[in-house]
Amino acid sequence: MNLRRVELTAGMHRIDAQVALAPQERQTGLMYRKEMPAHEGMLFVFEQTSQQCFWMKNTLLPLTAAFVADDGTIVNLEDMKPQTLDSHCSAKPVRYVLEMNQGWFAKKGIKAGAKLSGTPFARQ
Repeated sequence: MNLRRVELTAGMHRIDAQVALAPQERQTGLMYRKEMPAHEGMLFVFEQTSQQCFWMKNTLLPLTAAFVADDGTIVNLEDMKPQTLDSHCSAKPVRYVLEMNQGWFAKKGIKAGAKLSGTPFARQ
């Protein structure tokens, strides 16, 4: 898939995120990919705020999902194992989910409560 990209920042760290906006793009997500550059991720954008849950069926990379509020605040982080059907859900209703390589947030010291910046969160 050739998805639109958006630049996000987490403090001084830059993220080049592919945007999964359409239902089909969100459904496919990062499935079947064998690698993802360290500073890249995928931002899932949903039409409305609700509890979002993700699983890793057909996903080959270990990922961390950041469930993100409309203002860019990370609500919670969930590490996800490849090719599992475990459900990983937002702690409260959100509209955005950012998937990064597992360990990216931890290595940068980014935890729940931290804020992401970028055009998706600038509408507030």
